[in-house]
Amino acid sequence: MTEIYSEIATLTDKFRTMAYGLTTDENKVNESVQELMLYFLSMNPETLKSIYEKDGILGITRYGAVALRRALTSTRSNFYYKYEKYYTHIDSSVYSSNATGVNEFDVPDDCVYKTISNFPNEEIDYDHNKKLDKLEKIDKVLDTLYWYDTKIFQLYYYEGNTLDSLAAKTRISRNSLFTTIDKVRTILKKELNEDV
Repeated sequence: MTEIYSEIATLTDKFRTMAYGLTTDENKVNESVQELMLYFLSMNPETLKSIYEKDGILGITRYGAVALRRALTSTRSNFYYKYEKYYTHIDSSVYSSNATGVNEFDVPDDCVYKTISNFPNEEIDYDHNKKLDKLEKIDKVLDTLYWYDTKIFQLYYYEGNTLDSLAAKTRISRNSLFTTIDKVRTILKKELNEDV
């Protein structure tokens, strides 16, 4: 497992680049990538090992991309509850202004502002972007479904569980899980007009 964790650590810059595709806020990028690394460390080692043995570091990268995108775009992600929800609801009355009307907490002059000109230089992988777009469409449809159906589908597809392992973990019958997953898959095919 140490070997897998070492390889995941080398992906930090790649995940930061992916995060910049979703937000221009450097703090969000840093926090989300840090949360992703903690997620990998707290993840079920057998699931992580299974992903790694099946697709290698590319599989880990894809899994991380999905988790990162979900963290930065979903209002139901742990990242949202831990960072976004708290910081966006802080009362503005705690910030005071001096007599000139300039906020005392203005950003220092030496702060680097993120613009399109100082994004990390990396070639755009259009196939990867298409896959991310497809995953985003799938997530939008999943957000409209009943929470139980969505969660079962995510546990099956996003975490790489088999029906048997999922039945053992959740204590829900294999047939019931299959029916739910099949129902969600049918809805996704209908909504996206393609195979999922």
